[in-house]
Amino acid sequence: MNQVLELEQAILARAQQLADQFTEQAQRTRDTVLREASERLRLREQREESVARALGDRHYRQRVQAAELKLQSNLDSMRWNLVRDVEGRLQERMQEFMQDEDAYTEYLLGLLQEAVGQMEGETLTVCTNASDRERLEKVWEQVRASLPDRELQLEHEPIETMGGVLVLSADRRIRVDNTFEGRMARLRLRLQRMILERLLPASAETGNLFTG
Repeated sequence: MNQVLELEQAILARAQQLADQFTEQAQRTRDTVLREASERLRLREQREESVARALGDRHYRQRVQAAELKLQSNLDSMRWNLVRDVEGRLQERMQEFMQDEDAYTEYLLGLLQEAVGQMEGETLTVCTNASDRERLEKVWEQVRASLPDRELQLEHEPIETMGGVLVLSADRRIRVDNTFEGRMARLRLRLQRMILERLLPASAETGNLFTG
């Protein structure tokens, strides 16, 4: 009887020992599973956060680039409007300047001498609008005297221009366009550069476009 009881107690003790081992192993397994799940969750959250941050950064850069493009477009439009405004003002200044008969006639003679100086050949034709032709007719003898080595002919048919002179070679194949419009076309890039310089703090002073 004692042997049977001892055997039962030994079996129960072994069973309890095994149960404790299994319980401890299950607890460790549970802790490992929870820890791995927590780590996977943390890594997943990091990846999602990284993706969200990357998407946010890309969206921000896209917005910044769009804003920069819009700003550049507005600046280009502003520059163009400034150029057109300055060109309009230059036309107004030119018209006002032409009201000063003596000063404008002297300026006109300067344009003519400059154009003739750039031409070869003795016989040259001078083209102007009707008003400037009348001005030159008044001083034509003075003009011819100042250029004795050239035979200048004042064209009777007026040309379409605000002012200035167009000088042609005898065969009309070579020309120097010192009209207002011709000088504007040649100086347009310089004019635009001057406007941009005026927009910058360290802009350099420049001279008069049409009297230099």
